[in-house]
Amino acid sequence: MGAGGLPDFDGLQDLPLPGGADLGDHPYEVTAEFRDVVSLFPHAAVKVNDVEVGRVTRISLADDGWAARVTLKVNGDVRLPANAYANLEQSSVLGEKYVQLVAPANMRARPDLQDTKTGTTAAYAKNRGRLRDGAVIPVARTNRNPEIEEVFGALSMVLSGGGVQQLHTISSELNKALGGNEGEIRSLLRQINTTAKSLDKNKKHITDALDGMNRLSITLATRDRKIGEILRGLPPGLKVLSEQRSSLVSMLRALDSLSSVAVDTVDRTKNDLVADLKALAPVLKNLADAGADLPESLQVMFTYPFTDEVLTGVKGDYLNVYLKIAAAPGTEIVPPVRGGGAATRSSLPLPAVTGTSGGDS
Repeated sequence: MGAGGLPDFDGLQDLPLPGGADLGDHPYEVTAEFRDVVSLFPHAAVKVNDVEVGRVTRISLADDGWAARVTLKVNGDVRLPANAYANLEQSSVLGEKYVQLVAPANMRARPDLQDTKTGTTAAYAKNRGRLRDGAVIPVARTNRNPEIEEVFGALSMVLSGGGVQQLHTISSELNKALGGNEGEIRSLLRQINTTAKSLDKNKKHITDALDGMNRLSITLATRDRKIGEILRGLPPGLKVLSEQRSSLVSMLRALDSLSSVAVDTVDRTKNDLVADLKALAPVLKNLADAGADLPESLQVMFTYPFTDEVLTGVKGDYLNVYLKIAAAPGTEIVPPVRGGGAATRSSLPLPAVTGTSGGDS
C-alpha cells in the first residue's frame, strides 16, 4: 500500500495474468537460487506435480554475483518439505519456462521430517519440517533442463561429421572385440554383477573402513610435527645402515652358517637326546612322587645338629649336656696349689673324664 492507503502500482508487471494460479488468502514466499535462468521471466508459473500453485514474482542477482535469485510466491495451502528441490523446466519444445517444486525422492534422508510415532512422513501433516515463508532453496538443490539450442548444437556436432565417423569406428571395434567371445563377455558380465552385489551387500563395512581411514588421517594430521621429526631422523639411520651393509651381510651369512651347524648337530644328537630324556624320566618321576617331603627334608638339614624337634623334647628351662673328654697320651697336667705350698710339676697321663654340665636352655 502506498501513501494515503492507496495500492502501489509500478507497471503492467504488477498485474496478475489472466488464468494464473490461485494464491489463496495467505501465500508464502520462497527464494530459489539458480546458476542459470535463461528465458525465465516474472509471472512465470510455479508448479507442483505439474499443477500451478504459484508464480515467479522477482528475479535478481545473488549476493555472490554468480547465481540468479528467483522469488516465488506459493499458495499457503501447499505443503512442501523443508528440503524440497526447485527445477527450471519447459512446458514444451517451444513452450514457456516455469519452476517445478519437487519433494526429495527419499524422505527418510531427513530424520526431522519423519513422524516418530507412526514412522510415516510428517512433512505434509505438520508445520514442523515444512517449507515455510522466507525459506531459501540453495543452488545445491536447484537444476534446469538443457536448452533446445544446446541439444541441437550437440546434435549438429555429431551429424556434421564430428561424431558419426567416431561412432562407426567404435561400433566396428566393438564388433571385432566381441565377435567369437560371447561366452567370455557373458561370464565377465556375470562376475561384474556378482562383484556389484557383493559391494552393495558390504557397503556398510566399506563405509566403516572409509570412516576409519578418515579418523586415521585426522590423527596423523594432528601429529604431523612428530611424524616430520621421525622422517627427518630416518636419513641418518639409513646412512648408518648403508655404511654397515657389509657387516650386516657378513653377520647374516654367519648366522646362516651357525643355523646349518646347529641343525646338523641337532640331527646327529637327536637319538642320544631322546635316550637321555627317557633315562631322566624315572628320576623326575621319583622327584614328583617325593612331593612335599623333599622341601621339608632340606629344611631340617640346615638346623643340624639341633633340629626343631629338639625343642619338643626339652622339659623345663634347662638342658643337660653330658660331655666325655679324653686327653691325648703324654699330656702334662699341672695340679692346683694347695695350702700355700709350691706346686709339684709332674707328668701324668690324663685319664678319661666324664662330666655333667647344666646349662640354661
